[in-house]
Amino acid sequence: MTNEKTILKLQLPTDPLWVTRIVEGNIEEILTDHAFCEQKAATNGITLIVQNPNLSDLVQEMALLVQEEMDHFKRVHDIIIERGFVLGKERKDNYVNELYKFIIKGGSRQDQLVDRLLFSAMIEARSCERFKVMSEHINDKQLANFYYELMVSEAGHYTMFLKFAKKYGEGIDVDKRWQEFLDYEATVIKNYGRSEAIHG
Repeated sequence: MTNEKTILKLQLPTDPLWVTRIVEGNIEEILTDHAFCEQKAATNGITLIVQNPNLSDLVQEMALLVQEEMDHFKRVHDIIIERGFVLGKERKDNYVNELYKFIIKGGSRQDQLVDRLLFSAMIEARSCERFKVMSEHINDKQLANFYYELMVSEAGHYTMFLKFAKKYGEGIDVDKRWQEFLDYEATVIKNYGRSEAIHG
């Protein structure tokens, strides 16, 4: 995990036993949860467009992100159908809900935008890390290749969100605030890694 810690700055790595003992025991559940994670990521991109229509470069990038996330949703759904499963009901993502509590609720629009971008980067970073662990330890060649590909995609999203946070965070110590997100995420993620969910 040294490389991931260097790149993503995550403080607590995911135990590979999460894959071998939990994920592999319920592939249908992890796929349904993953599909809804992609849908929520697309929704987050749409929210950023709606809230910041004046930031043309951000709108353009979010439009592309929404398309990509929905393409990922479709690809996960294709695998679900291919394996004889049916997409289940939407799952709550308690990890994301806990991270959301850390976003600044008051302050300026700029403060709120930077925090929303850092919140988004945080989710992408952890998703990237989880996909890497799955690609390396799942005993299913199709899914191993699929999650490796998505790991690369999530890494790109993570760096994009950080880039925009720094671009639109003039006057804000974005690096300090990012470190605060990382510290908070470390307290949150220690309670997860026990269920067949991407952030579970």
